[in-house]
Amino acid sequence: MSSQVTKATNQNEVNLLDFIQKYASIGTWEFDLELETLDWSSETKKIHEVPIDFTPNVESGISFYKTGYSRDTISTLFTKCISNHEDFDVELQIVTPTNKDKWIRAIGMPIIKNNVCIKVQGLFQDIDKKTKDTKALAYKEQQLRKTFENTLVGMAIVDLNGNWLDVNKSLCKTLGYSKDQLSTMTVKTITHPEDIHIGQKAMIEMMRGQREYYETEKRYISKTGKNIWAQLFTSIIRDDSGEPLHYVAQINDLTKIKETSKKVDQLLATTEDQNKRLLNFAHIVSHNLRSHYGNLDMLLDIVKMDLPETTENEIFPLIGLAVSHLGETVENLNEVAAINIQKDLKTEPLNLLENFNRAHSSIAALIIDSKTTVSINIDPNILVKAVPAYLDSILLNFLTNAIKYKKPNEPANIEINTNIVNDFVVLEIKDHGQGIDLEKYGEKLFGMYKTFHKHDDSRGLGLFITKNQVEAIGGKIEVESKVNEGTTFYIHLKKHE
Repeated sequence: MSSQVTKATNQNEVNLLDFIQKYASIGTWEFDLELETLDWSSETKKIHEVPIDFTPNVESGISFYKTGYSRDTISTLFTKCISNHEDFDVELQIVTPTNKDKWIRAIGMPIIKNNVCIKVQGLFQDIDKKTKDTKALAYKEQQLRKTFENTLVGMAIVDLNGNWLDVNKSLCKTLGYSKDQLSTMTVKTITHPEDIHIGQKAMIEMMRGQREYYETEKRYISKTGKNIWAQLFTSIIRDDSGEPLHYVAQINDLTKIKETSKKVDQLLATTEDQNKRLLNFAHIVSHNLRSHYGNLDMLLDIVKMDLPETTENEIFPLIGLAVSHLGETVENLNEVAAINIQKDLKTEPLNLLENFNRAHSSIAALIIDSKTTVSINIDPNILVKAVPAYLDSILLNFLTNAIKYKKPNEPANIEINTNIVNDFVVLEIKDHGQGIDLEKYGEKLFGMYKTFHKHDDSRGLGLFITKNQVEAIGGKIEVESKVNEGTTFYIHLKKHE
């Protein structure tokens, strides 16, 4: 009966050992120094990826270890185990017959008899997946730490009570404190007194699980006492059971942006004030010039009626011409001022082809008289956003200019095309006239009172006024030109869907 119990117990121990070897990937090994034999369990052979009938020896066993550190280490430890009776427990790499690198744990223990090592017994465990996962995790943590430490954005880890647990270099630079100094302080300590309440409600909601993050702007006080404007983005970190652990904060310094924005606001306010003064000045000048022009024109008429003999000298016509030019100048100034002072112009959808045909018809006599050829290629369905009076003026100005500045002794030839570019209709007006030297006059092309050809009707206001009208309705003008080859204007007008 006793022997049966013993056999059963031994069998249970064997079964347990097999179970451990199989499911824990742990094999056994034994080296008998007297017989010079090395025995591997089936699990040890499985880890080495060798057949079950494989017979190892010390040399072949060591040869499985990866050349270099692993092989040198196991050789040294195995020798010391025998000679110095030292246990070993080490994690190294082996290379299997399939050329697969594998992390293993090798454990060895000497069996001593009469102070002589007669055997070395040990365990052999496959830890490849665990080790590689651990190393991958360690690498990711290292990269995360480097990112945290070296990013240009201030970052911090803050506990649930507002104490600084960790801060990066950028935040230390922004606030002027070292890590050690901040570790003795709280977030509240360096927050501007007027901004302490900002984010408190959001922090409570994050603690309760009602939100995971929040974003705001607030001020901090640096070590030097300077106010630091910052964009704060805070998220909460929880454990596996959902309990809050700490906060992670990104603190981006906005001080320079705020200061620049303040300067821009001040400049805009100053500019707006100056514009108002200029407009008032323009109105006063326009009104006064109109009054003086009216008085002078009336006085000339009186002289013509009451003292006709005085109009026959050579000076009077010059005075009349000067007064006439003054009247034209006043009208021009009024027209320019009217464009610049109008805000929130009411645009409406206008059919470009219909408006172009209307402009074309209004100068039909001029076109016939000058023998001008106009080729029109405009999609009849194109609608643009514009002020009707402005669009008529724009089209008339470009058409009459194309005729006015044709080549001498040659009829004008004008080509009209359109293209759609993003949200704009680009009206292309190409003449084959005298052209403009853009290198010489390009910057002055749309200037006030700028002329580039000798022509009796040229006043230098057409392009200036037209450019202002186009820009007032949200468009722009581009130009290409070569002397004696012609000019192409590209008028960008807002498209109406």
